[in-house]
Formats: sequence, C-alpha cells, structure tokens
Amino acid sequence: MMNNASPSVSSPSSHESALRLLPLVAIVFSGFLAVGLPLPALPLYVNGVLDFSPLVVGWIIGLQPLTTILTRKFAGTYVDRHGPRQSVMMGLPMAAMAGLLYVASALIPHPSLALAVLVVGRVLMGPAESLFLTGTMTWGIGRVGPQRTGIVMSWQGIAMFAALGLGAPLGVWVMQQVDFLAVGLATVAFPLLGLAIAWRVPPVPVVGGARKQVPFLRVIGMIWRQGGALSLASAPFAVLTAFVVLYFASRGWDGAGLALTGFAAGYILVRLFFGRLPDQLGGRKVAAISLVIEALGQFLLWMAPSPGFALAGATLTGVGFSLVFPAMGVEAMRRVPPESRGVAVGGFLAFVDITSGVTGPLAGLLIGAYGYRAAFLAGLAACAISFAVIVFGMGREPQRGA
Repeated sequence: MMNNASPSVSSPSSHESALRLLPLVAIVFSGFLAVGLPLPALPLYVNGVLDFSPLVVGWIIGLQPLTTILTRKFAGTYVDRHGPRQSVMMGLPMAAMAGLLYVASALIPHPSLALAVLVVGRVLMGPAESLFLTGTMTWGIGRVGPQRTGIVMSWQGIAMFAALGLGAPLGVWVMQQVDFLAVGLATVAFPLLGLAIAWRVPPVPVVGGARKQVPFLRVIGMIWRQGGALSLASAPFAVLTAFVVLYFASRGWDGAGLALTGFAAGYILVRLFFGRLPDQLGGRKVAAISLVIEALGQFLLWMAPSPGFALAGATLTGVGFSLVFPAMGVEAMRRVPPESRGVAVGGFLAFVDITSGVTGPLAGLLIGAYGYRAAFLAGLAACAISFAVIVFGMGREPQRGA
C-alpha cells in the first residue's frame, strides 16, 4: 500500500490546518475575482460597446473555459515537476497579463482590433486559472497532508464560489458606473494581490520532481469513476445557474434571485460546518448521502407547484452538491501516487470544466423539446446515475494511498 503523506507534513491539528490553509484560500479568492468579475461585464462590452452580435459574445465568454480545460494536463504536470508554489507564482502573473489585455482592448478605438486583443486576453486567462488553482489545491494538500484533502477542497471551493458570486455583481457595478477599462484594471489588481500573499507562503517539497511521472491518461484511468460521479453531480448546478431565472419567468413567479441565493447559502453553510466529513467518514459515504439530498432538490424543482417549493429545491440542491466535490476528491487522491498528485488534481478539475461546457447546450435542447421542468428531471436522473456509480462502481478499485 502506497503512503501518500508528504515528508514535511507532521499531522497538524485542525487549528494548525486552518492557519496553514488560510493564505491559500485568500489566494484562490483573489485569483478567482479576476475570473468572475469580468464575466457579466463582457457581454455589456462586446455587444453594447463594440457592437458585436450575441454569437460573438458567446464565443468570447466560452474561450476561457475552453482553454482552461485544454491546459489542465499541462498545469498538473507543471505542479508535479516544479512544485505547487511555482505553479501559483506563474499563474497569477498570467492572470494579471490577461487583465492588461482587457485594458488594452478598452483603449483601442477600432472595434475589430479591440475584439482581437480581448480574444488573446480570454485565451490567456485559461492556463492562468489552471496553474494557480491546481497549484493552490496541491499546495494545500502538501501543507496539511493528504489525510485532510477534503477540508482543503472544501475551503478552496468556498473561496472559488464566493469570488464568482461577489465578482459578478461587482463587475456589473464597475461596468455601469465606470467602464470596461476599470474592469480590466481590477482584473489586473486582484491576481497581483494574490501574488503578494503567495510570496509569503513557504513552499512544500516537490514530491514528483525526481520520480518518474505516471502518464496523464493512466492517472485519469485511476480516477475516472470519481471524476465521472462528480461530473454527473455537477450537472444540476449548471442547469440551475443557467436556467432557473427563465424557469421562474415561464411559471410567472417572482423570486428567482432568491433561488440562487438559497443555493449559494446551502452550498457555503454546509462546507463551513460539515467540510471535515469527507475526511472523517470517507468520501463515498458522504457523497452518497449528499446525492440523495441533491436529487430531492431536483425533484422539488421539477414538481414545484409554487415558488416556495422551487426555492426549497434550489436550496437543497446547494446543500447536496456542496460536499460532492471534496468527497470525490478524497477518493480520487487516495488512488494516485504522491508524485502525480498535481496531474490528478488537474484531471479531476477537468471533469467539472467539461460538465460546465456541455450541460448548457444539452439542457437547452431538452428545454426546447419538453419545457423547463424537463431540465430538472434530467438533473434528478444525473444524481441517480452518480449515486449508482459511487455505491456500486467503486468497490473493487485498488486503494493506492492511505
């Protein structure tokens, strides 16, 4: 049986673990503000200022997630060879450079040239996110030990979600009150703040630098069940965020914003108070229970006779989805050798990226044929399949780590 513990980690207490993770959580929050803040401003800029079509807006929005997916393998390999701290120190300046390109785009008077520069910035932000997120997660595991993988992913997930949730309204406000130039300047500033924090955090040993790397596809083969279960469990989240506002409008209901607030509140509160459960009880058990709750939320959204039922469904979806990522992360990291942990983190995150990219179009086709409620019924089915994978599809896998 392979021991995944880092040689520098001496089983810190829960209090010590929190202190060791706090700066990394701050780095993730700062870095992801650069991702979340421009998102609502980009349509206003590309369509409203540069006067390009909604189709072009869609491509601009989708460029960064696409390049993020394509660079997960590179980021994971870089982390394993050069260390997570070096990956973060490379990714955050790249994110700031992407912000500089946003600034340059805002200063160019010719719309086509401004769009071309913006495209380069969006493409650059993808590998930047891959590097700093894969790096901070692997860095966190190295600082507190693989036995606390769940709490690392829980807290860094809170930072990501909070940054995306706060960044969106902040981006709208900056765009409306000032202009896209100010959005670009903010996108430069936040990664540099994260970089200043990262400078003060000591590195962890590069476990994989002197060892033979496990090939990427072999690592994916070790964790595909955990990644697939996570991918299915992520589909209801993608459907909810994309279509709940239109669902409420189609039923003539008010309060769609409260549905998103309920989801976010359930998601964050569970991670705050129960984030240690995957480490304490095991990932499979926590994920299975979480999926039952998430499926109940999707059921309430599907059959909701009133907005109150839909609000409860959205909240339960957040409660259920919250711990699936860290729970499956615990199971995935147990199955890979320590020298390939960065590749495993990058590959694991790619499963969520893929879900985010394909769920919207697929749900749109389903809604076009059968209406908005069908999307939540499909979300319920995705939860059921994920549950089956976790309960019945992981029992005979070899355990590669403690």
